[in-house]
Amino acid sequence: MSEPQPVTTTTLSRDLVVRQSEAAGEPAWLLERRLAAWEAFVRLPLPQPSDEEWRRTDLSGLDLDAHAPLAFAAAKSKPPAPLMALVGDPAQAAGLRLVVDGLQVGERVATELARGGVVFTSLSAAARTHPDLVQEHLGSVVRGDENKFRALHAALWSGGTFLYVPRGVEVDLPLVVGTWLGREGVAYMPHTLVVADEQSRVTLVELAGSAPGKARTLVNHAVELIPRDGAQVRYVHLQHWGPSVWELGIVRTVLARDTTVSTVMGAFGGALVKTNVESRLVGPGGTSEMLGVLFGDGSQHFDYHTLQEHAAPNTTSDLLYKGALKDQARSVFAGLIRADYGAQKTNAFQLNRNLILSDGARADSMPKLEIMANDLRCTHGASTSRLNEDQIFYLMSRGLPRPVAVRMMVDGFFAEIFDRIPLETVRRRLSEAIAQKMVMGT
Repeated sequence: MSEPQPVTTTTLSRDLVVRQSEAAGEPAWLLERRLAAWEAFVRLPLPQPSDEEWRRTDLSGLDLDAHAPLAFAAAKSKPPAPLMALVGDPAQAAGLRLVVDGLQVGERVATELARGGVVFTSLSAAARTHPDLVQEHLGSVVRGDENKFRALHAALWSGGTFLYVPRGVEVDLPLVVGTWLGREGVAYMPHTLVVADEQSRVTLVELAGSAPGKARTLVNHAVELIPRDGAQVRYVHLQHWGPSVWELGIVRTVLARDTTVSTVMGAFGGALVKTNVESRLVGPGGTSEMLGVLFGDGSQHFDYHTLQEHAAPNTTSDLLYKGALKDQARSVFAGLIRADYGAQKTNAFQLNRNLILSDGARADSMPKLEIMANDLRCTHGASTSRLNEDQIFYLMSRGLPRPVAVRMMVDGFFAEIFDRIPLETVRRRLSEAIAQKMVMGT
């Protein structure tokens, strides 16, 4: 069955949920889940400005009914040039998916991986071709009744990515998803589901961008990472949304025994970004690494809430988020380390650092601890600083123009994160995005 193309519809309703599911040829169990999520969406209230998680991010201008969800029709389009530029060299990927306005327009996976049982396709296709895998895992990590936005997502998600790696399979090159939104004023709700079986290893890189536009576009996404015992998963999400995009998202993983999960979040585009990144270590020996890079300019607003929850003994988590801000941009970071009862021998680290490049920029940082165990080590910290004019003067005295000197200092600020990312292509993309931000508006 060919992949259907999203089009827009104008009214949020239960009937829309049914029609979208039927158009995609989904099994009955998936429609039942969508309808349950719709009921939760109708029942749950919007976040209030007094809610702790939302009081620093103003959603008063968001009208969900004004954003027509992408639904399904039957035509295809070719990958636009900006998407191919975003993806880069396809030869550097073990598998590649290209998505335009929610429609898959290209897909490949290395022959040896497909023969080994690796599944890398759209989530909607996987619900038909691998229903047992999808039914077992979809919504097991991110539930559809957690809040109003996640309920809407669970009811009306379209497209998205499904990745399954069988037991013992190790994928050396990353699998890459490139997404491009050419339409504006719509609601795009992709869902990513990664299942890594025991003793497997895989890297998934998701790259997203959109055309400049004036009409507000809503991206409401969810990512579920499910590593089984001994698996290693690296997940990278780099977004270059256009200036009219509002992004609300959740990236969550539940780590089993002796698993290792690394997430890298890169945020450069969009008008407003509100994302939760969460790791729950439920098996002994689990290790979670959480890295984040953001660069805001203009009036951009970035809000990241992170969670490192240790629910088993002998687990480790390490978080490092860094952001640079100029013009009137603002960032919010709220990070929580939680060690549950019985989570002895926990090692947890959390650090958020921010660099202010303009007088009008602002960074709010709120690291927190909740400790219920008594044999552990947990540290957290945050800092916000400005460029050191003495250091800039020193570099300029050696013949460097001020813009070059500032760029060198910004590169040095982010170097600590770059050194911890083993993927050269990802480091290069981050560096290019930062360089572009440095010259914008100058």
